[in-house]
Amino acid sequence: MSIRFGHICCAVWLLCCAMTAGFAPSSMAATRLNGIDVFAQFTQHIRRQADTDKQAFAVASQCMTWFYKQQRHKPDPPAVQNIAWSRQTTSPWIFADSSEQEGSDCRTRYPGGIDAVRNDFQRTQAFLSLSLTFYEFALVGDGDDNSTYSSRELHDMLMALNLAAEPSLGADAHLRSLTSHFDSLHEARGMEALMTGMGKLYDQGYRVTTADKAHLNRVME
Repeated sequence: MSIRFGHICCAVWLLCCAMTAGFAPSSMAATRLNGIDVFAQFTQHIRRQADTDKQAFAVASQCMTWFYKQQRHKPDPPAVQNIAWSRQTTSPWIFADSSEQEGSDCRTRYPGGIDAVRNDFQRTQAFLSLSLTFYEFALVGDGDDNSTYSSRELHDMLMALNLAAEPSLGADAHLRSLTSHFDSLHEARGMEALMTGMGKLYDQGYRVTTADKAHLNRVME
């Protein structure tokens, strides 16, 4: 009977080993449950917003430059029009001057003039700054630069933003929590709250690495 009992114990021990191997995933796989890659989807979400913010900021910047030029200079003489003669007729084809088109677009977009474009410049700059800083936060949270959040990394990021970090919630819930929080802070231009979260990551030893800087520079292009 003792021999049979020994065989049973051995079988139970082997089963436990197999279960441990199956239920103790590597930290790399912890945030890819159910096919969800939190790092990839979170950074993509932020980048889409950053691209939108870059376009809006570029428009405001160009129009502010145009309005300032109008203030510095006296009214210009009528723009010289480029004329191309058609071979089929003696009537010229008129092409509108590009600077005049830019001025028309800016006046239409900002009927309030220089004050309106200045306010929009500051607004779009704030949105872009927050998007890029949040992107940096997402990169810093990937402490080992392997483009995947480990269980510990994801926990630290959520805690830094005062979000629920219970593992039982699952990767999908954590992803929704992160993206929703980004959207809320972006809308409110909550840079102070974001920098507080960044400071909490720094307190735990996270840093902006060379790889993070290179990645962020590509997003800023």
